[in-house]
Amino acid sequence: MSKAQYVQRHDGRVAALQYLYAWSINPPEVLADDLKVFFEGQEHPREHYAFGEEMIQGVVANREEIDAQIRVLTQNWDFGRIAKIDLAILRIAMFEMLHRRDIPPVVSINEAIDISKQFSNSDSKRFINGILDHLKGQLGRDARRASE
Repeated sequence: MSKAQYVQRHDGRVAALQYLYAWSINPPEVLADDLKVFFEGQEHPREHYAFGEEMIQGVVANREEIDAQIRVLTQNWDFGRIAKIDLAILRIAMFEMLHRRDIPPVVSINEAIDISKQFSNSDSKRFINGILDHLKGQLGRDARRASE
């Protein structure tokens, strides 16, 4: 992957985080209309965030499955007490790990941790890493390689 592609994917993940955070607080009636308005307000053209939009669509479509997995992995933690920003980070990374076999799980985990350092508090990276590392062990595939 080139540096430009990496930057574009990172920017996409950040945009997905921002959108999904707002979405978790105030879900729109029409997702497509809301996404159009959201991407009009971004720094780059919408195409730049294509990967992020895939993440948004994937998380929204698979939210129940992803949230059920989060609940399993956080047995001793009240789901409602997870910070909304951390929940959005977890949802994106877990969608990637569960549904995007073209992305090595360690890449998804590292990106989630980096983004948590930028957007959440200092304790979040350990919380997020612990949950995602636990999921990584359950995937039954090489965590360092894409598999498709």
